[in-house]
Amino acid sequence: MDLELAPEHASFRDSVRELAQGVVRPLAAEVDRDHRFPAEAIKAAAESGLMGVLIPREYGGAGMDALAFAICIEELAQACAATAVIVDVHTSVGTEPILLFGDEDQKRKWLPQLASGQLLGAFALTEPASGSDAAALKMTARRNGSGYVLNGTKVFITNIGRAGLYVVFARTGPDEKAAGITAFLVPADADGVRIGQVFGKMGLNGSPTGELVLEDVNIPESHRLGREGHGFTIAMRALDSGRIGISGQALGIAQAAIDEARTLMRERGHENSKGDVDVLDRLAGQGDDFSLADMATRVESARLLAYRAAWLCSQGKPFTREASMSKLHCTDTAMQVALDALQIAGHEGAVAGSPFERHVRDAKALQIYEGSNQVQRIVIARELLKAG
Repeated sequence: MDLELAPEHASFRDSVRELAQGVVRPLAAEVDRDHRFPAEAIKAAAESGLMGVLIPREYGGAGMDALAFAICIEELAQACAATAVIVDVHTSVGTEPILLFGDEDQKRKWLPQLASGQLLGAFALTEPASGSDAAALKMTARRNGSGYVLNGTKVFITNIGRAGLYVVFARTGPDEKAAGITAFLVPADADGVRIGQVFGKMGLNGSPTGELVLEDVNIPESHRLGREGHGFTIAMRALDSGRIGISGQALGIAQAAIDEARTLMRERGHENSKGDVDVLDRLAGQGDDFSLADMATRVESARLLAYRAAWLCSQGKPFTREASMSKLHCTDTAMQVALDALQIAGHEGAVAGSPFERHVRDAKALQIYEGSNQVQRIVIARELLKAG
């Protein structure tokens, strides 16, 4: 068993890290403070080919695998979690459904634009009355000649207002559960598409999140993704691989928290070396040492779980259980590590605008979206009970 990254993955990690630390990280505090879309960072990511990591070369992408995708998002999140979630949603749930379920015409029409960053992708599944129970969605897609007319509202849509293409799920059949759901590709400039409320959030402030409203939106049959009634399957498969991206986000936030806590501890140690250190200071420092050790251990274990889920996905093996385990463990780890780092920083970390408090705010969202961690436990248990 070889746990070392292959040379191509290690080289890719280094190149993304250079971009993330050189371009993305210097913008992070401002993006968070001003709730500003990180246009410069996204442009740089597009120019470096990161918007098409999973898209084959024949469609203009980098042609890499799920492990490279996880590494990409981890490195971006270590610099700026908001930038990472924009790229993550675009790459996984915003683009991969076309790659996996689109016909050849759809792939040739949309994938090159998504790979280049000309279009930003988004995923529109959640509705006001259907959060964790995605099969309860109410948006309708009524047959109208050779196409469909879509009506309804989606909420908590990442990349809202910035996306050029939305993967939208609507009800086409009489079945009120999963069997009546179909997926559609809806251009942002289609007549009847409008942006509703854009939400203020506690974290990930550079990533716009809000309502997508569809009012008598005419969509040709050529924009239907997969066959009628197949939408729920498409959504669930997209969310499986999306959870690999969320795991990468969590790892990046946690690693950034560790790195900043370590830097602060070294600075404090240097200051204390100039004079006497009383017993309480010595004990407090030892407690911080123990916390740092625990933080690093948790993150290393989470990284192994995330990379395994990504490897299984890349190999075409079943990975639903592992993706949910990874999402659960990595995001819980990120939350705990961010809190531990804030505790080490003390009053310095609790000041608004410090990276420590930003990491806590950013990490919390990861336990909620792409299926809350309570939902992940349901998925894991179900998969275990199904296993032979």
